[in-house]
Amino acid sequence: MNSQVCLRLSGKHNDLDEVGRDTYHHTLFEMLGNWSFGDYYKKDAIAWAWELLTGVWGLPKDKLYASVYQTDEEAENLWKSITDIDPSHVRRFGDKDNFWEMGESGPCGPCSEIHLDRGPGACDCAGKNLGPCDVNSGCARYIELWNLVFIQFNRGTDGKLTELTSKHVDTGMGLERITAVLQGVLSNYDTDLLKNLIRFTESACGKKYGDDAVCDLAFRVIADHTRALCFMIADGVVPGNEGRGYVLRRILRRAARHARHLGFTEPFLWRVTPAVAETMGASYPELTERRTYIEETIRTEEERFNDTLDKGLALLSEERAALAKSGARTLPGEVAFKLYDTFGFPVDMTEDILREDGIAVDHAGFDTAMAEQRQRARDARKAGAEHAVNYGARHSRFTGERSDTDESKIIALFVGAEERTEVREGEEVAVIVAETPFYGESGGQVGDRGRIQTLQGDGLVEVSDAQKPRGDLTVHLAPSSREHFESARRFVWKSTASGARRRG
Repeated sequence: MNSQVCLRLSGKHNDLDEVGRDTYHHTLFEMLGNWSFGDYYKKDAIAWAWELLTGVWGLPKDKLYASVYQTDEEAENLWKSITDIDPSHVRRFGDKDNFWEMGESGPCGPCSEIHLDRGPGACDCAGKNLGPCDVNSGCARYIELWNLVFIQFNRGTDGKLTELTSKHVDTGMGLERITAVLQGVLSNYDTDLLKNLIRFTESACGKKYGDDAVCDLAFRVIADHTRALCFMIADGVVPGNEGRGYVLRRILRRAARHARHLGFTEPFLWRVTPAVAETMGASYPELTERRTYIEETIRTEEERFNDTLDKGLALLSEERAALAKSGARTLPGEVAFKLYDTFGFPVDMTEDILREDGIAVDHAGFDTAMAEQRQRARDARKAGAEHAVNYGARHSRFTGERSDTDESKIIALFVGAEERTEVREGEEVAVIVAETPFYGESGGQVGDRGRIQTLQGDGLVEVSDAQKPRGDLTVHLAPSSREHFESARRFVWKSTASGARRRG
């Protein structure tokens, strides 16, 4: 058994815009789990779960419900025979609710979830068109506490299920949810896991949590998202345009947007990080040990986005007014792409803002604009390669075998075939340095991505690709320079591997 920190933002769980709108979903949460690999199975897992919930923690038996898979008679009979749960509280459900699998093939099986009826005061059915308020209806009144997964089958690539010879148990319980239950509150944000973060924000903005629905959403988003940011950065994730880095960026920018509702016009999220370390640092010492780095990373990213956030919000406000005047209910894809490309608005953040007015985003148009942008970037890289001769006799030394970050001097800056002494925002630049931890594309491996930042902090570019026109030369390509910086300045590299490759 253990407790593990989980980030719930990938694949089918890509629901960032929902976090903060209720009081029990999070981007980052702690998962309590226990496992059996060919040892105990359904009988013991069910008996011990009931013992812990009702015997140790004293939860009211008449308020607990157990769901089982629609054909799992074994689990249903065990609930009714080895526990004293109300038999009418054992319910059968289908694949969506009570069958667990990851992907299209591999180990899988039925699961049995334990739900708690928190009473009418927790009901949030109003306006949701959920149907009867009940288990698995989507209402916060009946909240899932624990999922007992029984790894009983293997699903083949043909979709068929084969019974496993050795069967396993994998359970999961959210620490935040059970803490709320045991501390007698209806909201995870009122537990001692998160309320200190909200109190810090209250003291900083002078507003009170619980006084206004819009502000309350902002309080919850900032508390949840800042906690997630701290753990991600402590684990080595840095803001970027793809993969993990883009997940981090989306989280930060959504939180920064909601901070506006509390009156923060300057970067604020980085100031919450000490409260995160104070709350969770004893269990996760990396939050304390890397606090300065976490603060600097969040603050730098906030400052970059702060420059364009208000302009993007102004543009979006104009577009909303135009849509209202015309009666249209869909934001054009090219506008959503402009918000993304020019102002740094992730498309789901744009959707999050527009949902308040019931406006959708034209995803097909957005995807078309994105494809056109990627083609332009490919053409720019190709043009850069064609002008490789202009790099002359300059060379760079690779240092990535010892570190993913380094400090060096800029040797040259190129915009197309033209060498420059400086570049400014909006220009596509190729950067050459004396020493670099970036792996240039070669040997079938794609080039690294990351960022270049001047020590003075006034120059920053996102590196989308690293190329090797020669064996002794690495060129760093930045399709859109975000800040002005000059050659010969010293800078700090923040580098991250771009794919599933690592040297040595």
